[in-house]
Amino acid sequence: MIPAELYPTTDVLMSRSAKEERLGQRAKVFWLYGLSGSGKTTLAAAFERRLHEEGLFSVVLDGDNVRSGLNKDLGFSDEDRSENIRRIAEAAKLFVENGVLTIVSFITPRERFRRMAREIVGENDFLEVYAKASYETCEKRDVKGLYAKANAGKIRDFTGQQSNFEEPSAPWLVLDTEVSTPEESLEQLWESSQKLVLPSA
Repeated sequence: MIPAELYPTTDVLMSRSAKEERLGQRAKVFWLYGLSGSGKTTLAAAFERRLHEEGLFSVVLDGDNVRSGLNKDLGFSDEDRSENIRRIAEAAKLFVENGVLTIVSFITPRERFRRMAREIVGENDFLEVYAKASYETCEKRDVKGLYAKANAGKIRDFTGQQSNFEEPSAPWLVLDTEVSTPEESLEQLWESSQKLVLPSA
């Protein structure tokens, strides 16, 4: 419910459809999630480049980037993780309502977090992309050195260790990054998405 003292101006702003027409695309939110080291950031960056090459405009909202700025006041308790996802979902909704293809890259470990994000963004605009890789595989990769720090007790509430990661029930797309190369995962994502984001002929 909108407080009585607030007066949203959406009715006087340019419409989403007008902006999508100008950009030559149909806006969607691609919500990439999975364990740290599962390939989310690599895939998000590659997908952004692919969209750019196809003449489409997108933004990437990456977990580390957002946590170092907009959400730097939040920790990693379940409550703070929930608020982290709520804020980024609201930001993603603003982008998609302005015709922008939005790529979100967050661990999003709980099913209820994903459900909340979907409810905020909207069912028709929210595309859940699970970057699937086991804890053991991600630990071996340890691209940021986080698993080593967690094993040494230097990180609290580390996802997959002290804090559980809940496997998804019905994502829009599963990318098995444990067996597929980054190039193969990107191609699978692009092939699955292009009919949704390209304007109708």
